[in-house]
Amino acid sequence: MRDKKALLITQAAMIAALYVVLTLLANALGLANYAIQVRFSEALTILPFFTPAAIPGLTIGCALSNLLTGCLPLDVLFGSAATLIGATGTYLLRKCKYAAPIPPIAANTLIVPFVLAYVYRLEGSVPYFMLTVGIGEIISCGILGMLLLGVLNKYRSVLFEPHDTGKI
Repeated sequence: MRDKKALLITQAAMIAALYVVLTLLANALGLANYAIQVRFSEALTILPFFTPAAIPGLTIGCALSNLLTGCLPLDVLFGSAATLIGATGTYLLRKCKYAAPIPPIAANTLIVPFVLAYVYRLEGSVPYFMLTVGIGEIISCGILGMLLLGVLNKYRSVLFEPHDTGKI
């Protein structure tokens, strides 16, 4: 049992670190924040399909990314909450791989526009931000995420399932 716990903690830490690196890359390219957000890291939101360790990994990665990219405290809080909700939803729907991107797309499309409108006071309406954030999430989670899911699904037993090492 100890090996499984260590594996889950390691996976969560690696997912958080990867989320941060990919967000910083998107941020450097001007894609990570504001009305239209195409975060490469959001493709990772399909990972709860493979492992529950992705739920804390994605949530912590999102919080760290938002802090490192200079987001306001309410954005860190609500953005991380949207990621937590989306990741949990993906885990709950893991029996249907085609449903994997739906919870993060929905959570971010419903939560982030209010942050943009009321925390950052960006010019535009909540429905407009729902459209723009939704488009970014469909690109990040729906397209890139499903491509990633297809590739990782071929290696799921190697990457995500604990192996018996023969140790007691």
